[in-house]
Amino acid sequence: MSTAFDALFRPAPFGPATLRNRLVMAPMTREFSPGGIPGGDVADYYRRRAAGGVGLIVTEGTLIDHPAANAYSDRVPRFHGADALAGWQAVVDAVHEAGGHVIPQIWHTGAVRVPGASGSPEPGCGPVEIRDADGTLRCRALPRAEIGAIVRAYGEAAAQAERLGFDGVEIHGAHGYLIDQFMRAASNTRRDGYGGSLEERLRFALEVVNAVRGAVAPSFPVVFRFSQWKSGDYAARLVDDPDGLARLLAPLVDAGVDVFHVSTRHFWKPAFAGSPRTLAAWTRHLTGKPVIAVGGLGLDAVDGPGLPADAPSLRHMVEGFVRGDFDFIAAGRALLADAEWGNKLRRGRLNRIRRFDAKHLDTLD
Repeated sequence: MSTAFDALFRPAPFGPATLRNRLVMAPMTREFSPGGIPGGDVADYYRRRAAGGVGLIVTEGTLIDHPAANAYSDRVPRFHGADALAGWQAVVDAVHEAGGHVIPQIWHTGAVRVPGASGSPEPGCGPVEIRDADGTLRCRALPRAEIGAIVRAYGEAAAQAERLGFDGVEIHGAHGYLIDQFMRAASNTRRDGYGGSLEERLRFALEVVNAVRGAVAPSFPVVFRFSQWKSGDYAARLVDDPDGLARLLAPLVDAGVDVFHVSTRHFWKPAFAGSPRTLAAWTRHLTGKPVIAVGGLGLDAVDGPGLPADAPSLRHMVEGFVRGDFDFIAAGRALLADAEWGNKLRRGRLNRIRRFDAKHLDTLD
């Protein structure tokens, strides 16, 4: 059946693989992995999204091997240790059996962590020291030697992803977590080569990308996720104009990024004054690299069940594909609500789509 969404369901190359369509499941932290180990229920959760019509799944953020990587509970999954990696092997197998492709998102939360998170007194760590009003150390400044150890941990996680049969790997460089903290002027006042100008603030990110690129085969896709906004501050800006964006992205391309995952609150909104181009479109224009757009797809507020055919986010999606603004588009909460979201969209059964409700965050449906 031909629908207005046919462009979304064209096959697409992704490294040596061919994705069956251009719909991506966005990474969403779920905290359903006790002790950091994803179990059979996690594998089934991802398998249902693959069977439900998603071409590529980006897993929830997974923790690299560093004691301060986790800012949340010990139910956030690890990407190190034989027990956790065995769980991820089951995820890979389940998604592939359902005809989908999958990549892990590797993650360090940095200064977001507070002492006591995940049951450990370890404080957060980041570009600079942070103390609470009473003088309590909340985040310690990373010494250069430890920065090197964290960089190596990213590379080791990427090598494990390839060994397990994942179809690529995504580096989480967005939303105010560790890599983003180094890139932002507001959170990085170092003066040792890891802070200062934008190029110096990029040094840590570039070392991570280089380590990941060097740990995997040349054809293994390396995805880099970035954002303007950060958790708790939707008005935050990483760069102020297209020139700044070009200075940010070009070195990342040179370091080995194959695909950019551009995280926004609403993927269709202009990125900078004076131009209708979105952040995804600017990224595609400036780098020539494939781009995944994300932000608000399928969350239109409507009366009654399902989505109307002219829902604004769906209309913007079609228009963006027609213009060539992005190569892939990701849905997050829409896919939490309805594992069959992709199949229903492909078949034009929008009125059958189950709409997102906050209750969907409480289960691994």
